[in-house]
Amino acid sequence: MISKIINMAEKIKDAEDRLLESMFRSEPIEDAGFSNRIVARIRRGIWIRRLALPVAMLVGAAIVIKPLLQLGSVVSTLSNSFPGLSIAVPETMVAQLPIMIATGCLILIGVVTFQLSEE
Repeated sequence: MISKIINMAEKIKDAEDRLLESMFRSEPIEDAGFSNRIVARIRRGIWIRRLALPVAMLVGAAIVIKPLLQLGSVVSTLSNSFPGLSIAVPETMVAQLPIMIATGCLILIGVVTFQLSEE
């Protein structure tokens, strides 16, 4: 059932309403593909913005991994010099540290990419 208000609004049309309806009923203006090019450029810009942050994070993680591992070795050397502050870390964990860091970075990049794609 159609509401009475909608029926009434359709029956009462002034000159401006009729003019607007006639403008929207007219044929689209031929622009030789200009609109399609603009829409494609806007979509390309959106994808560039969506991918820029995850790619930058991946590059940053690749750059920082070596200094981070060196920092870990320095910290372990310093902790050995202070016997009261030494931390027992299993050898298997130290060997797998680069893999764990890379996995963590990939998970973080995936989460950020997912959040950006929702926007």
